[in-house]
Amino acid sequence: MRLLAAALLALAAHSAAADTTYSDRIATQGLRATEAELAALPSPSPSDRFALGGVRFLAGIERALQLRYDVGLSEGMAVASGVPLLRLPIGENPSPTPFQPGMIDDLFRGVESDMAGAIEALSTIQDTDEVAVEIDTADLWFDIDGNGTRAPGEGVMEIAAWTLAGGFGGLEIPSTTIRFDTADAAWLSAYAHLLSAISDGILAVDVSDAIARVTEARASFEALGLPPPAYDFLFGDDMAETADLVAMFVMAVEGQPDPARTRAARDHLLAVVQDNRRFWSLVPREADNDREWIPNKRQQSATGLPFPPDTGARWLAVLSDAEAVLKGELLIPFWRVGPGAGLDLNALLENPPELDVASMIQGATFVPYLKAGRLADGRNLRFFESLVQGDSALYAVMLN
Repeated sequence: MRLLAAALLALAAHSAAADTTYSDRIATQGLRATEAELAALPSPSPSDRFALGGVRFLAGIERALQLRYDVGLSEGMAVASGVPLLRLPIGENPSPTPFQPGMIDDLFRGVESDMAGAIEALSTIQDTDEVAVEIDTADLWFDIDGNGTRAPGEGVMEIAAWTLAGGFGGLEIPSTTIRFDTADAAWLSAYAHLLSAISDGILAVDVSDAIARVTEARASFEALGLPPPAYDFLFGDDMAETADLVAMFVMAVEGQPDPARTRAARDHLLAVVQDNRRFWSLVPREADNDREWIPNKRQQSATGLPFPPDTGARWLAVLSDAEAVLKGELLIPFWRVGPGAGLDLNALLENPPELDVASMIQGATFVPYLKAGRLADGRNLRFFESLVQGDSALYAVMLN
């Protein structure tokens, strides 16, 4: 979730063209109305198209938060699952509509649709286009309750601060104005592909039914009263929470994943790598130093986060390893075979097996996907961690 939180800090800032007042419009009328205005422009500039991609990305997250609010998914198993977009903090709805299992699938189909719209808008921006997009991150908010008015807890910065603090209060992230350039179109497109991959991965298995079954069982237990103190002492709430999460995972995973979804998830992840390569080919060309998001060697980031000179090269090496794993050119080490063999992730995602947890633990499920070959060793990731002095998770979120 830290990945998504840091993305929010930046993606929010992609929502206004420098020569317009879109930032103010988002602050006053919200994301969807601004999206409609941008989409209706007869001859949009590169900055307008960039802004449209950013607004669509954020509107996809807003859609997910609104659906959760409508059905009262502000806490409980959906949040405890740790699934992206289900864990982000939202207020409690005093009068929710009844939850139906298919709503989780609807949520991620909606996110997938919005990400496709963002990718489409961004794909029209050429390397030679001039993009200049400025935004004060304090202007960005999600209309979570759908009433058209900003309320406490709906600010992008508030949600990002909560998530980066690990779900605890007390962290405040100061607002800042960032000016995004042409290169950042590739960065934003990569994040849209990443959320698309997550959506496809969730839709490939039956998460909705798993959440519904566990939630209904939990409600039935609670309707019969709390366990006696002796049981509470022995097991406690943590035991029940753990049992529910394990059951949810098993119920969701077991069965036949949708091959079309697993293949699409893989292809989106490969697109993340390609967009990153494009981004890092464009960033060095920038000659200015004007409120940058991710800087080149001659620039500074407006976030205040230092970026070592070799950041781009080291990060691309990490992504190249990930790409090779996704293509089956590097194998994933597997605990039941020797150092000259491993798991072919590409083959698994191309034709996923029917899953059952017992066979996954024992390893039989993965036998058809094991082969001899060169293993991924994590060496480039360790180099990257050394470069950023142990803050690899934070930088990975920023860089995607």
